[in-house]
Amino acid sequence: MADGKTSSAVSSDKSVATKATYLKDYRAPDFLIDSTQLDFDLGRNISRVSSVLSVRKNPVSDSADASLVLNGEDLNLISIDIDGRSLADTDYCLDGSTLQLSNLPDAFELCIVTQIDPAKNLKLEGLYLSDGMYCTQCEAEGFRRITYYLDRPDVMSVFTTKITADASRYPVLLSNGNEVGRGRLTDGRHWVEWHDPFKKPAYLFALVAGDLELVEDSFTTQSGRKVALRIYVEEKDVDKCGHAIQSLQAAMTWDEKVYGREYDLDLYMIVAVDFFNMGAMENKGLNIFNTSCVLAHPSTQSDIAFQRVEGVVAHEYFHNWSGNRVTCRDWFQLSLKEGFTVFRDACFSADMNSATVKRIEDVSLLRSAQFAEDSGPMSHPIRPESYIEISNFYTLTIYEKGAEVIRMMHQLLGAETFRLGSDLYFDRHDGQAVTCEDFVCAMEDASGIDLTQFRLWYAKSGTPNLEVADSWDKSNGIYTLTINQSCRSMPGSGESEPFFIPLRVALLSDQGLEHFSIVGLVGSRDKNKETNKEMSTEAVLELCERNQTWQFSGLKSKPVPSLLRGFSAPVKLNFDYSLTDLLLLLREDTDGFARWDASQRYAMKLIEGHVSGRQLIDSSAGKAAISELGMVLEQLLQSGFDNGVWNHDYDAALIAEILRLPGYSYVIEQFDPVDITALHAAIELLSQAVAKQLKDVLLATYQRLQKQLSALGAYRPQAEDIALRSLKNICLSYLMRVADSQVATLAYQQFTDANNMTDQSAALSALVNCQSSVAELMAMKSLNAFYQQWSHESLVVNQWLTIQACSEKSGALSRVKELMNSEAYDNTNPNKVRALIGGYCARNLSQFHSNDGSGYELLADEVIRLNPLNPQLASRLLAPLTQWRRFVVPQKTLMQNALLKISHSENLSADVYEVVLKSLNT
Repeated sequence: MADGKTSSAVSSDKSVATKATYLKDYRAPDFLIDSTQLDFDLGRNISRVSSVLSVRKNPVSDSADASLVLNGEDLNLISIDIDGRSLADTDYCLDGSTLQLSNLPDAFELCIVTQIDPAKNLKLEGLYLSDGMYCTQCEAEGFRRITYYLDRPDVMSVFTTKITADASRYPVLLSNGNEVGRGRLTDGRHWVEWHDPFKKPAYLFALVAGDLELVEDSFTTQSGRKVALRIYVEEKDVDKCGHAIQSLQAAMTWDEKVYGREYDLDLYMIVAVDFFNMGAMENKGLNIFNTSCVLAHPSTQSDIAFQRVEGVVAHEYFHNWSGNRVTCRDWFQLSLKEGFTVFRDACFSADMNSATVKRIEDVSLLRSAQFAEDSGPMSHPIRPESYIEISNFYTLTIYEKGAEVIRMMHQLLGAETFRLGSDLYFDRHDGQAVTCEDFVCAMEDASGIDLTQFRLWYAKSGTPNLEVADSWDKSNGIYTLTINQSCRSMPGSGESEPFFIPLRVALLSDQGLEHFSIVGLVGSRDKNKETNKEMSTEAVLELCERNQTWQFSGLKSKPVPSLLRGFSAPVKLNFDYSLTDLLLLLREDTDGFARWDASQRYAMKLIEGHVSGRQLIDSSAGKAAISELGMVLEQLLQSGFDNGVWNHDYDAALIAEILRLPGYSYVIEQFDPVDITALHAAIELLSQAVAKQLKDVLLATYQRLQKQLSALGAYRPQAEDIALRSLKNICLSYLMRVADSQVATLAYQQFTDANNMTDQSAALSALVNCQSSVAELMAMKSLNAFYQQWSHESLVVNQWLTIQACSEKSGALSRVKELMNSEAYDNTNPNKVRALIGGYCARNLSQFHSNDGSGYELLADEVIRLNPLNPQLASRLLAPLTQWRRFVVPQKTLMQNALLKISHSENLSADVYEVVLKSLNT
C-alpha cells in the first residue's frame, strides 16, 4: 500500500467533472463578444442579472457552422433572446454547466436573464456576500457563476455595467472603468452605471455594492493627467488606508520611471474585503483586496504586514499593463502575467526597502516551498501541459519560479535591452490575449539574442541540480571549476535537456574578493565562448551543457568560490564547502545573499552532522564549530554599533537574516527520507546552543536597539526602522531560548510598553514559545490581554490565532481545537482558516507531524468539511500532506491514510480530487 500502486490509490476516472484540459487541445474561440452590457438588480436574497452581448463569429475559427457554447454554473436561467426574438426551450440545449445555441447568424445580439443567490455562494467565486457586502471574484472561472458567457481569457469585450440596489443598504455601487451615470428610483433604490473603454476578458470583471467609507487622494501622471485614487473600506478601517495610498502612488511613479507605463483611466479604485480566497485581484480599475493586503496601521499591523501591503498594492497596479492591457490567451499561459508581474513587484520592493533582504525573502520561499512543489506530486512547468482544476495552478511555480525565469532573462539581456523588449511586448500586443512565446519573441526581437535553449524553463518541471567540483594548480596559479547539471524528470516526461543557467561567481581569499581572468572553457562545443582575459572580481558563467569546466588565472592561492551570487538562477547547488570556507564567505563576501547563504549552509552542516551521527551538535567538535560561528556573529553584531547607536551603513535587516537559523520547511527539503523527530531534536539543540553562546551580545544588542528605537519616537514603516526592529526581535527570540526570568521579564515589558504591533506581537510570540514556568504565566496573561485589547480587529485576532497555532511548546493541537470552538474563529472565513488551521499544519511542522498522526486527522477532517463549501481553500490546505512519500514511518503511513480518508469521501470537488489523485498516484 505504501507505494500508492495498489487498489487503494485514487482512480483517475472518478467523474466527468474531473477530466483534464490539455494545452495541445487549444483552439481559438468560434465566437467573439465585442461588447457586454450587464444589468444587475441586487435583492436581499435573489439577484437578477441581465446581459446583452454583441456576438459575432470569429473569422479565424476553423469551424464555420459551430454552435455557441456558453459556460454557466449554479444559475437559474430565466430567458434568452436573439436579436429580439425570445427562444423556446427547444431552441437551445442546457446541459449541466453549458448553454448551447446552434444555427446562428454571423453577427447577432444575445440577451440572457439569470437569477443567482449570492448569499449561498460560500465558494467565494463569482458574485457573493462578504459580511453583507456584495463583491466578486472572477479569476479564473468565476464569471460563469454570474451569467452564461464565453468565460475564457482570449474572449475580450468592452463592458458596460449598471447596478441597481437598495440605497440605504448599499449606498456604494462600483464596477470597472469610469462612472457614466447614476440616478434614484421611487422605491428607495438607486443605480450607477460604469463603462470600461478597454477590452478585457470576463475574469477581470468586478462589482462591489455595500455600505463603505471612502479614502481619496490623487496622482498626476507623467503626461499631466490627474487620476483619482480611491480606497473603499468599512468605517472602522478608514485610519488604516494611508500606507496603501502612499504605496500606490510610489508604484505609479516607479512604473512610469522604470517601464514607461502610465495609468490609462481617470479613476483607480481599491475595495477591502474580509472574505476572500486570494490576496488581491487586479480587476481593471477596481481592484478587490483581501483586507490583510490593504489595511495597515502601526497599532494593528506589523512591519511584515506593511511591507506586504506595499508589495501587493504594487503588484495589482502593475497588472494594469502586465495582465490587463496585455493578458493571457489561455490559463496555461498564467505565468505570462503572474511571473512577469511578480518580478516587477519584487524589483519595486527591493528599491523601496533592503534589496538584499528582499532577495533573501524571495529565495527562502523558493527553496523551502517552491522546490518542494517541484519535487512533489503537483510538480508542473511554469507553462503546464494540462490541469484538472485551474485554481490548483495558482502556485509558487507559476508565480515565484515564473518570476525567476524573467529575472534570468533580465540578467541575460541587461536592464536597458530588457526595457526595449518589454516596450516592444506592450506595444505589439496591447489589447490582445497572448502567450509566453509572444513575450520571449519580443525579448529576442529587441535584443537579437537567440533564446531557443532558454525556452526549456517554460516547458520542463523540476529544479535543476548543479554539482560543482574544483581543483587548484598551484604551479600555474590556475583554479578550475567543473559543473554538472541535471534535473530529475517527472514520470513519463523523459530525460531533460540541459537548461541555460546563468551562474554568478566570485573568488575570495582572506583578503576579500580576488581579481581573476577566465582563460578557458574546457571541453565545450565552443571553447572560446567564455574566455575573458580581462581581470575582474565577478563573472556570470553561462551553463548550457550537461558538463562544463572553467579555468581562472591571476590567483596567488587557492580561493574559496562564491557561487550563485544573488541567487542568479532557481537551482540547487552542491559544493563541498568546509566550515572554514563558509565562515570566510560570511565575513568577507560583498554579496549579501552569498553571506546569508553561507550562514544557512553552515547551520545545515551542523544539523546534517547531528542527524547522521557523524558529528553531534553537543559533541566537542560540534561545540567548537558553534563557537567559531558565534565569534563571527558576535563580530557582526558589535561592528554595527557606533557609540551605542546602530550605524545604517550596516544592514541590520541582513544581519537579522544571517542570525536566523534555517526554518523547518527548508530543512525538511534537504532530507530524503525525512525523520522529523531527529530533525526537530537537531534544530532545537542548535538553536539553544547558539542562544547560549551569544547570550551576552544578544542581550546587549537588544538593549541598545530598544533604546535607539525608543529615542526615534513614533513608529515609522521605513526601511531603516524596520531593519532595527527586525534585528532587535530576532535577538529577543533567541534570548527566550535561554529561558530565564530576566529575559522573560524583558519580553513582557516589551509587550506592555509596545507602541506598535511589530513589537507587541513579537514579544507575545517570544513569551508563548518560551519554556520557563515564569514565561508561561506571563504568556497566558499576555494572550488574554491581547485578545481583550484587539477582539474587535479581525486581522489582529488572526495574528493571535496564528501565534498560538505555531507555538513550539507541546499541546499545540489541543489549543488549536479549543480555538476552533471559540468566538474568535469563523470556519467560513478563509483568513481565519488560514490563520489557525494553515498556521498549525504548514508552519508548526514539528507538532503537525507528531507520531500519533493527530495533526493529519485534523487536516483531513477540515479538508472534507470545506470541500463542498470552499473547494479552492480546501485544496490549498492539502499541501503538507502531498509530501508523504518522503517521510519515514509512522508519518509516511499516517499521512497516506489521511489522504485515503479524503479520497473516500463523497462528491469530491475537482480542486481537492486533483491534489489527492496526484498525491496518491504519482
